[in-house]
Amino acid sequence: MIIYRSIDEIRERLPNAVVTIGNFDGVHLGHREMFRRLKKAAADIGGVSVVITFYPHPLKVLPVGRDVRLINTYAEKENLIEASGVDYLVVLHFTPEFASISATEFVRDILVGRIGARKLIIGYDYAFGRNRQGDVAFLQRLGGEMGFAVEVLAPIGTGETVYSSSMVRRLIQAGDVKEVVAFLGRHFSVGGTVVHGHHRGKDLGFPTANLQTDKELLPAHGVYAVKVKVNDRIYDGACNIGDNPTFGDEASAIEVFLFDFDGDLYGNELRVYFVERLRGEMKFPDVASLTQAIGEDIRRCREILRDVSIIEYRDYLGALDHG
Repeated sequence: MIIYRSIDEIRERLPNAVVTIGNFDGVHLGHREMFRRLKKAAADIGGVSVVITFYPHPLKVLPVGRDVRLINTYAEKENLIEASGVDYLVVLHFTPEFASISATEFVRDILVGRIGARKLIIGYDYAFGRNRQGDVAFLQRLGGEMGFAVEVLAPIGTGETVYSSSMVRRLIQAGDVKEVVAFLGRHFSVGGTVVHGHHRGKDLGFPTANLQTDKELLPAHGVYAVKVKVNDRIYDGACNIGDNPTFGDEASAIEVFLFDFDGDLYGNELRVYFVERLRGEMKFPDVASLTQAIGEDIRRCREILRDVSIIEYRDYLGALDHG
């Protein structure tokens, strides 16, 4: 995949470009289906598939009055889009000035003028530009004037559930990491660096890795059965997210206990794949009760993880092509 991180990097129009536009936070199964159709439409006209996205996310720039925690870091989003097999990714720097341009300017100067769009694929409810002027009817009218076709996708989902980033966020924030696999098409994961914590786990007989991450969105506080990737090797494990109420900690932490692992993890990069939530975070009356509960959590995690294989980035392309 060729990545343009500025519209100015595009020196000439792309050949027979079939384009889709969006934020694509989570790169869930709805996005995946859109990319599949994008690639097919490009192949049908001997062209190239182009995904346009924005950085930072527009909701981080516009005064919308609500805090949105993104499902993916930008690097994760880029990896997932690349794994979808599209030809080009165009990243537009989203600023208040960019947000102020009209939908007509965007289509004329960027979509057609720079990229050379021959076809645009959008969702049924898509709109963009100042005051969201660029809705479906607007794009179809400009497409007729400027020489590009517009394909509007019906809602994509399963049963009565339409895939959406907001729905995925709600599931993760509720701790429903097992259920979210059906909408993400993969296990939700968090990557980060192992840093020093309070070192209580070692004293309790369960040495944990304290994970520092750039991820904005984390599952609800509690205990989870997880798979953990260390240097391309996968370990079963248990993860606690929370502020350790038994010890009265103030800051939340991500603590991971790797089963059957012996070694020093400090400074290492880990990726934690969340498989199932066991319980919420609890305050125990004493250390002995906590230790007993941890032992039971580990037993349950081993049982849950016995026959689980994670779905991760490298599986994404194959699943897409056969989806």
